[in-house]
Amino acid sequence: MNTSWPSLTEQIFACQACPLARTRTHVVPGEGNLHADLMLIGEGPGEQEDRTGRPFVGPAGQLLDRMLAAIGLTREHVYICNIVKCRPPHNRVPEAEEAAACIGFLRQQTALVQPRIILLLGSTAARTILGEDLRITRDRGVWHLKKGIWVMPTYHPSALLRDETKKRPAWEDFKAVRDKMIKLGIHPGNGEKTEGGLL
Repeated sequence: MNTSWPSLTEQIFACQACPLARTRTHVVPGEGNLHADLMLIGEGPGEQEDRTGRPFVGPAGQLLDRMLAAIGLTREHVYICNIVKCRPPHNRVPEAEEAAACIGFLRQQTALVQPRIILLLGSTAARTILGEDLRITRDRGVWHLKKGIWVMPTYHPSALLRDETKKRPAWEDFKAVRDKMIKLGIHPGNGEKTEGGLL
């Protein structure tokens, strides 16, 4: 699967593979460090993301920024994207057909970024990547080694805004990500700076 960022971005913006293309305002491909060691994958764009074309810019995104900062990271250190690149109407959960139509883009993004760690934000991302039998309340915080990449599911930031009791376990997951990065020698606090452009 040989592609480039310009080619992939062009494909994503032109996509008409599922009905979400007809209701979107903007496509939201993703953004961040194009060679990030840590990749974060959410569910899909919400209202503010659809309006701006940027992922995680609403209240959930602001919480995500604070959580990243708490483990010594910024958006410049990571790459953030979603399972689907267009907003589902009324922010509903993406349907299986919609996720299937978009999964090729996500695979290409992962191949280009080549992350060492992927953090799956919420049950839709977790089940799409790790299997339909996954349950986020049961399986969050558990590491999986998938094609040489360390993968962990955790709660979506929007779930933390709805239920304060989830903040503590989510914080434990983020600390585990920080510790894994330190163990792998890729945390910015180690003095190793990752470089990459912004998309």
